[in-house]
Amino acid sequence: MNSSKVTPIKNEMGAVFVHVSDLKKSVEWYSRLLGIDVEYSEITSPVYNIPIRGTTGLTLDDHTFDPNFKHQPGSGPIFNFRVEDIDMAYSFIQASGIEIVREIERIGEQFAWFNFADPDGNVLMACTC
Repeated sequence: MNSSKVTPIKNEMGAVFVHVSDLKKSVEWYSRLLGIDVEYSEITSPVYNIPIRGTTGLTLDDHTFDPNFKHQPGSGPIFNFRVEDIDMAYSFIQASGIEIVREIERIGEQFAWFNFADPDGNVLMACTC
């Protein structure tokens, strides 16, 4: 079905917000995970935008200006990072001492994923899709 309805909400993703308790620690963790260099003097609360390729951004938010915020991570992944080789990605995560939340699952020859957690318990997915 191809219908277009008038709506003020664009069919586009701006950024994914990941809620963290320690902004600098999280920026360091995500930058190591993604193999990117970060200028640590540029990290200031409440948010930091991780430089990501593509059109969707990754923003870490420590809620400095919201003292009533209580972070409660869910049990499912909040987004996925794409990988070409699931076994290599799994080995990298494991060797990095990162908690694996769900083991590799495979569907056919080309589709596989596993889940892991960031320092605040946010569940992330590595996926070949």
